[in-house]
Amino acid sequence: ASSSDEEWPEAEKAEKLARGAALKWASGVFYCPEKLEGLGQYRSRETQRNSSIQSRLKSTVQSYLEGVGAGLEQLRSAAQEMQSVCQDLGAARWALLDSADRFQGLQQMRALTAEHVQLASVVQVLPQLFSVHEVFSHTLQLLRGQHLLEAHAELMMMEHLRDDILSQLHLRGLSSAQATVLSYFGGLQELNESLAKQLWDIVGSSLRLVREDPVLFVTAVRIIEREEKIDDTLLLEATFLPPGRPKGWRQKFYHVLQETITGAHFRATRMDTQGPGLARHLAALQKDVVSELRVVKDLMVQCVPAHYNILSVCTATYHQALTSHLQDILREDLDKQALFLLLEWALCVYHSPKMMGHPDLLPEVDISALGPLMSPELVDQTERKYVVKVQASVLEWMQRTLEVEFKEWFREEEPETDHQGFFQSALPVIVMQMLNENIQVASLITNSLQQKVYKMALEELEAFLGRLREALVQCGKEHQKDRTIPKYYVSYLLAMLNNNLALSSSVSSLHPDTASREVPTSLRAALDRTQKKACQLLLEELLLDLQPLCLQLPSRKWLSGSQLVSSMCEVIDKYAKDFSRVRKPVFTLLLTESELLVASQYLRALMQKKMVCKSKEERGQLCDRLLQDATQLRELFCGLGLDRSQQSLEAVFALRELICLKDPALLSLEVLGFITKYPDASDEHISTLLELRGDVSKEVRHMVLEMMAQHPQVLPESYRPIFSTILVPAPELPFCLRKGKCA
Repeated sequence: ASSSDEEWPEAEKAEKLARGAALKWASGVFYCPEKLEGLGQYRSRETQRNSSIQSRLKSTVQSYLEGVGAGLEQLRSAAQEMQSVCQDLGAARWALLDSADRFQGLQQMRALTAEHVQLASVVQVLPQLFSVHEVFSHTLQLLRGQHLLEAHAELMMMEHLRDDILSQLHLRGLSSAQATVLSYFGGLQELNESLAKQLWDIVGSSLRLVREDPVLFVTAVRIIEREEKIDDTLLLEATFLPPGRPKGWRQKFYHVLQETITGAHFRATRMDTQGPGLARHLAALQKDVVSELRVVKDLMVQCVPAHYNILSVCTATYHQALTSHLQDILREDLDKQALFLLLEWALCVYHSPKMMGHPDLLPEVDISALGPLMSPELVDQTERKYVVKVQASVLEWMQRTLEVEFKEWFREEEPETDHQGFFQSALPVIVMQMLNENIQVASLITNSLQQKVYKMALEELEAFLGRLREALVQCGKEHQKDRTIPKYYVSYLLAMLNNNLALSSSVSSLHPDTASREVPTSLRAALDRTQKKACQLLLEELLLDLQPLCLQLPSRKWLSGSQLVSSMCEVIDKYAKDFSRVRKPVFTLLLTESELLVASQYLRALMQKKMVCKSKEERGQLCDRLLQDATQLRELFCGLGLDRSQQSLEAVFALRELICLKDPALLSLEVLGFITKYPDASDEHISTLLELRGDVSKEVRHMVLEMMAQHPQVLPESYRPIFSTILVPAPELPFCLRKGKCA
């Protein structure tokens, strides 16, 4: 039993599993006492099932044993047959060894047979070999008569004959004889060249032929395809490649077609690269390219195999040729019109329905696959060239405009006025129209070009304003030499101020982006400088008329009640009427600056040490005169529209308080209030004013100056200086005997 278990461990394991499963099943079934009544039924059912299983096992084992017996019988039979075959093979081997000498005689027979076959082949082709030169002549005649298919058939036959002979010689290692064969068939080279020349002439005229005589073009394509098939076959076999193979005529077809297209339109003699000539050239190119591509799409496509992709090839050829052609043109020194035409043509016209997107070419011509005619780098470079040319033109035009404007300043009549009576000239309209037109023209091409031209326009406008200021200065110098020239000097300065306002208000409209119209800081500063220069020249003119009157201040005659300030008011009123011909923001500025000028000139006159009050009565007269003058001037400017809070004449009223103070001992307190209100007043200013009183002792003056030293003043940011512009005459040196020379 132990040996049996060792031989069949699986059987023992299976039996244990079966017993365990049976025990588990039985314990589950008979767990309840009432189930024990069916024990007999379970026993009989299990007995029947065991009997059935045993009978099936016996049947299976019996069929297996029968199969094993049949297999053993077949193996015995096979072994007997193998033994018989071995015996037969041994007998055959001895028989062959006995007959080996007899087979050696067959070797000579084999050699003779091979030689016979070769000679039979040679005899068979002899008629063809003898007729080779005759065929050459006939083929040449066919070529001259343009019977190309027949000529090519004979040519192929001759080539096949030659190649077959060369192949045989190659296989037999008779390379030395190949030269003789090639020499004999030497006429083939001439025929090939003649046929090729005619084919390429036909391909070169393909666009015309497909319209007039497509048969000839189709014939050429058929011949090319025949040669391509022969090339493919020989390359596939790869045992022997005859001379002149592969011909690659299909590739040559593409090359000739591309050269024809390129040569017809893009290799002409030197062309006119100026605006009108270039425009005609580009228009002709546009028309020809569309027309020829239409012929290719409608006619040539039907004459060639589909795999030629002839429309794509021609489209790509035109595209590449145009790209190179534009680069060649751009190497020339082009004017701005020519550069604009090239940019417009390459970026706007080329892909549009006017050219490559023409309805007759769609959808076969894929515009998206073409790509740009000009690279982004070349576009940027060309745009910069264009901007440089436009800049030179704008500079020249602006210079001419400024020269005309400068001459108009010296006319014998006033400048023109607008509907509101303000002086003006055509300068801002001309300048802005010129700049705006160039920006708008650039917008027809690309946003980048528009931005470049816009930036250039602002730079040129800024430079123009600088030259305009120089012209104003030059005009001012001419006027200083002779105040009658220009006759309407003030009027034209006012016109320039209005012009500057017009430029300032309209410069933002140049910006391409309507949502963002900020004026650059540098340009805004240039406009401000131009305005300041014109205002400065006007104030200088006012000063020239006021100075003779101011020189009479202060004096005893003035104290006694002269009409000096009334004369000043008349001058001021006259200029104010002139200033009213300029628009309000500048008019207010001129009025404010004029009032400051009058106030500073009045104060400067008082500080020239021309007069010192000799008595209390004179100080009273001086106080009254100061009050009358300051009030008269203040009322004048108020009447002209300048509020009292904006006037600097208040300094005269404050100065009057210093003069009118009866007790000099209280001057320190009064001066402190004065310098607090006017912090730019210096020690020299205060000393001069104290001298004007005529009753201030050295001790009081020293005390006042000490107080000022103890209370240094700081100018507020919003403070408008008045005393800092007034220079006080230096005191005379006490050691001088007289004004001429020092001792």
